Amino acid sequence: MCGGVVISLMTGRQVRLTLLAAAVVSCSAVVIHADDAADHWSFQKPTRPTPPTMASLKRSGEVRNPIDQFVLHRLEEAELEPAPEADRLTLVRRAYFDLLGLPPSPEQVDAFLRDKSSDAWPRLIDSLLASKHYGERWGRHWLDVARYADSGGYETDIYYRNAWRYRDYVVDSFNSDKPYDVFVQEQIAGDELWPDNLDLDPRRVYIVPEQKKRHLEARIGTGFYSLGPRIHESALDANRLTYERLTDWADTTASAFMGVTLACARCHDHKFDPFTQDDYFSLQAIFADACETELPLWNSMGEADWRQSYPRVVAVQEARTRYRLFEAQTQGKPLSPEQQARKQELLAAIGQSVLTLPTSTAGMGTIPYDGLMHIPTASVLGREHPATVKPVHLLDRGELHNPQHEVVAALPASLAAATRTPGELPELYAARKQFALWLTQPDHPLTGRVIVNRIWHWHFGRGIVETPNDFGVMGQPPSHPKLLDWLANHFTANGWKIKHLHRLIMNSSAYRRSSQFGPRRHLAEDHDNRLLWRMNRRRLEAETLWDNVHSAAGTINLAMGGPPVVPPLAADEIAALREQWHWIVSADPAQHTRRGIYILVRRNFKFPMFQVFDTPITSQSCPVRDVTTVAPQALWGLNNKSVFRQAMHMAGRVVREAGDDRAVQVDWAWTIALSRPIRNDEAASALRLLDELEKQNSSPLPELPETLSVVPPARAHALTKLCLALFNLSEFAFID
Repeated sequence: MCGGVVISLMTGRQVRLTLLAAAVVSCSAVVIHADDAADHWSFQKPTRPTPPTMASLKRSGEVRNPIDQFVLHRLEEAELEPAPEADRLTLVRRAYFDLLGLPPSPEQVDAFLRDKSSDAWPRLIDSLLASKHYGERWGRHWLDVARYADSGGYETDIYYRNAWRYRDYVVDSFNSDKPYDVFVQEQIAGDELWPDNLDLDPRRVYIVPEQKKRHLEARIGTGFYSLGPRIHESALDANRLTYERLTDWADTTASAFMGVTLACARCHDHKFDPFTQDDYFSLQAIFADACETELPLWNSMGEADWRQSYPRVVAVQEARTRYRLFEAQTQGKPLSPEQQARKQELLAAIGQSVLTLPTSTAGMGTIPYDGLMHIPTASVLGREHPATVKPVHLLDRGELHNPQHEVVAALPASLAAATRTPGELPELYAARKQFALWLTQPDHPLTGRVIVNRIWHWHFGRGIVETPNDFGVMGQPPSHPKLLDWLANHFTANGWKIKHLHRLIMNSSAYRRSSQFGPRRHLAEDHDNRLLWRMNRRRLEAETLWDNVHSAAGTINLAMGGPPVVPPLAADEIAALREQWHWIVSADPAQHTRRGIYILVRRNFKFPMFQVFDTPITSQSCPVRDVTTVAPQALWGLNNKSVFRQAMHMAGRVVREAGDDRAVQVDWAWTIALSRPIRNDEAASALRLLDELEKQNSSPLPELPETLSVVPPARAHALTKLCLALFNLSEFAFID
């Protein structure tokens, strides 16, 4: 057995280099003294640093708020000048994609460019934050962290019919600017902090009080714990099923809310951070009395209405039975005209029976019954009966069949000490509540820092800490530690409001810098732009690229919420799916162009376009999406039939909105796709391309949109190919 290497805490860079050297020299385990690790910066309460004084800054005229004081101070220390401010066309496109995940319309761009007032930019930010589509964009970010999916994965990929209710809860939470501490509390312990039901007041028939609606919303938030991967066959072993569930809950809680790799302590004491196996299994014990349950989304009156209407479900079932009996009697025989008529009559009876099924109404709005009048429910956390709660044991090497001593619900010891909090959570059947309240203390070492860093990462493409799920010793050290602590303190002191943080970040000079700036010395000394001397150029995520294509085509359906939608796939795309009934295409074609956030997320079969553009693996919390450049991306953009169809729709939109003049058409196509007017050299190239394409092909296009049918086939084909080319430009897929 190889020996261990023991080191004391040094700077983040020194630690990583020492650990790397140790790993290269030997196969030994690397151990850091727990006392040293407990002194790591992220396990100490954040201070409130004073921003560098204006007098100390050479470029103080570029300071818009304290963020710039910290960033400029670091740049001046490194003797690196910042990039100039981006032009207004770049800024308006950046703001729209950043906050809404949608491109600005030509009218919205013009309105911003015409507004010469000094507060035009802050007012633009406020208007975007007020949009209902803001929650879709930023909710999608959180769903990565929450490892959101509509199925369990593994071989059978069992379906989660209620997962979308959690997704909608997240979108609504961002739109309402719910304080982040409440957002955390609801997801961890909404049922313990706000227990309630939907009982009605007889004096206000069918009207549910707002307070009860809010408490229901908090319970739906605990759906965070109903989304994890699940092995179908584990249901054969109750102990294993419980262990896998608690493991997922503990690991995801630590990663998402605390930004630490506590999962490393499941098999042994953490090699780098101050977490022991006892800490890990004590965190599991916090969830020991929790169980997943389905919460009916109605009150007693709604249930009574459902029971009253249940004979209609019986009618559907009986109509099906009559049809099956008819099939059995006529199987293998030619049908007479009378029998053909009888068959159609029986099928019509089934359809009519289904159409008579009602919807539920109880002051909660209209709730369509799921399937054949299934009770509308949400998957949430509930409690086991005290007699059935299984004790949690520390497991030797994390093996279920090697239990050691029993553990009690408790906070990680090092963090409990840092917050001067007793470690054990003594309140019976309220451990999650105690844990959630402790986690959302304003001076907690991790919670504020972690979410502020995530917000920064989603704005800049890189966090102040580049490892958002690992604030431990082996994570990257912060590029601006004082700025991170200042932001965390400012965030919690101002009510944990995320929209306030958006305004602070986006109104800074650091955010408004150009990305088109790269002097040799800057690239040599800080090639990763960790010091923020320019804005980072970022590629649109898969869902946003999908939205951008459909926005440019004018086909995007901006309806919000509801069960996941399933667009049609080409034969080669669906061929990889073993059970093709796992991908039942939505019947309404209008649903096929919904925003990407609403497309079905199966764990073992990703939507092909999303897979090509790096959607995350959903078996665990995803802090940072990969960004790859691979051949299938170009092949999708050039050859996929659905993209070509959207190019036809965009060409039709250009004809409808720009008229017959080809010069006006190409200018309008650039304006739609890239949010800017076409340059002279681009216009000349585009017109030459149209000429060449018209000569090459005059055959009519299949499934031609009505707006494109008014031009000759050759012109329609050429315009479609031009729009397809725009979809494949780097500028279309990137935010500057």
